[in-house]
Amino acid sequence: MSISDHIILDFDGTIADTLELGLGIYNRIAPEYNCGIAGEEERELFRTKKPQDLLQAYGISRLKLLTLMLRIRKEMRRHVADMKPFTGMNAALREISNAGIRMGILTSNSVENVRKFLEINNLTTLFDFIYSGRSFLGKEKVIRKLLIHEHIPAGRVVYIGDETRDIEASRAAGIRVIAVSWGLNSRDLLASLTPDQIADRPEDLPDCVRQIFMASPQCVKASAPDHISTEYNDHQQTKLNS
Repeated sequence: MSISDHIILDFDGTIADTLELGLGIYNRIAPEYNCGIAGEEERELFRTKKPQDLLQAYGISRLKLLTLMLRIRKEMRRHVADMKPFTGMNAALREISNAGIRMGILTSNSVENVRKFLEINNLTTLFDFIYSGRSFLGKEKVIRKLLIHEHIPAGRVVYIGDETRDIEASRAAGIRVIAVSWGLNSRDLLASLTPDQIADRPEDLPDCVRQIFMASPQCVKASAPDHISTEYNDHQQTKLNS
């Protein structure tokens, strides 16, 4: 059986424009967890600082962060219909799919939220799988498990994400990575970690993907779906089989 090229996409801030929704929910629930409100100054810090640096600066433990994330994605369930893809994203995803490249999603959001978003925006048939990872600062472990479970060689996959931790996790997992500058972290911060490509608009993604796979498909740097959901210890996965 031939092995297909794959891309794995982050969801929030890469496919879906959810930053303002997430910050709004955070600001509403922050007092319940003795956390400060995120104003304009904090929003700029989110774009220009690594997540681990922010956690240390604000004294937020990983446990509290996980608790906040779980609460935010629970609150998001009521607002999925309000989530929108970034302008140009639908066409970019269809162009990549039409080129014969298979796609999946790895997210810290819930499978339920992502699946509903895809259905509302007529994107479900473009994706083979959705993984919901629960490790905020250890994403490379989830990437490695995903590759093993999906039988994807590291040399045949590219990760696409909007945060520094996406670049760091991809490097640690031994796969190539495209950073997108329209999400959480700024272009300058992303560029400082030297991803394989940087896309400044969703329309740039197909060309970025082509350049990587056409350059050296084996080189690794330092149909209507059936929904089958499986729970794991550290991540949730939905398989979309044709």
